[in-house]
Amino acid sequence: MSEPSYLAEIRNSYDTVADSYHDLLKDAHDSMPFDRAMLAAFAERAQGTVADIGCGPGRITTRLADLGLSVFGIDLSPEMIEVARREHPRLRFDVGSMTALDLADGSLGGVVAWYSIIHLPQDELPGVFAEFFRVLEPGGQLLLAFKSGDERRHLSHAYGHDVSLDVYWMPVDRVAKLAEQAGFTEVARLERAASTNEKGPQGYYLARKQ
Repeated sequence: MSEPSYLAEIRNSYDTVADSYHDLLKDAHDSMPFDRAMLAAFAERAQGTVADIGCGPGRITTRLADLGLSVFGIDLSPEMIEVARREHPRLRFDVGSMTALDLADGSLGGVVAWYSIIHLPQDELPGVFAEFFRVLEPGGQLLLAFKSGDERRHLSHAYGHDVSLDVYWMPVDRVAKLAEQAGFTEVARLERAASTNEKGPQGYYLARKQ
């Protein structure tokens, strides 16, 4: 079966920006208290092994490890994984796609998808959320971060490079409904206003598998 074109665009774009992305965002959480709070709340609730899906260069993976979790990262972009392995050699990073996770049923205690669902066409999200549900054990925790809104924007330039990426802004209510339809039970949600360098509000969603 041939790969969907949107996955190739995501991979190629993030392969292109991998080093620049890391350099620009490696310390971003120092000025993001709500992001840190949601990650800390997740870390208090999650038990067992956690996967940071769409991990990029590993900035969230290493923060979760610093919060005491047993965590590894998965990303579609081989170049992002190369950067992650170089910058965080003590942690595990694998190339993979959230659309078809190479993980056993019920093998994880937690899944984090930190701004990694934002490039997926909306009709792909039910399948992706079903994958998250499948790989979590009962009681497993899910944490999502995404751009809050209701539109699709196309990026042709990002992080100092030419790219081709669709970015989907989604209402928190829509994300919550999709997660509920996949079987998740909501724990908390948050929407915050844009900070200085952001182009709109940001959403966060924490749920568990019963």
